Amino acid sequence: MDNNNSIKQSTASNSLVDVLETVLDKGVVIAGDIQVNIADVELLTIKIRLMVASVDKAKEIGMDWWETDPHYSSKGLKVNEIQEENEQLQDRIKQLEKRLEEPVESKK
Repeated sequence: MDNNNSIKQSTASNSLVDVLETVLDKGVVIAGDIQVNIADVELLTIKIRLMVASVDKAKEIGMDWWETDPHYSSKGLKVNEIQEENEQLQDRIKQLEKRLEEPVESKK
């Protein structure tokens, strides 16, 4: 059988799968800005940032907002409560530091 007449198999689907796998594994960022100006007056600016990556890769680089956003996760409610408590504790620390800075005579 002649090798020139052999059936040629398309590798386009394999290449597409490889590209998709690489993009999800490594991640890709697409960024762009749209500005609308009239007579050198900026009327509108839209900043577009898009990141395409797997969930594991996003977590690895610290982009796990969906785990703490209250709209997407019940864990987000706890984060809001912790933030409020943290702010209250910081206010309390500031008050205590002010009291420590006051002269000793004014405390008597």
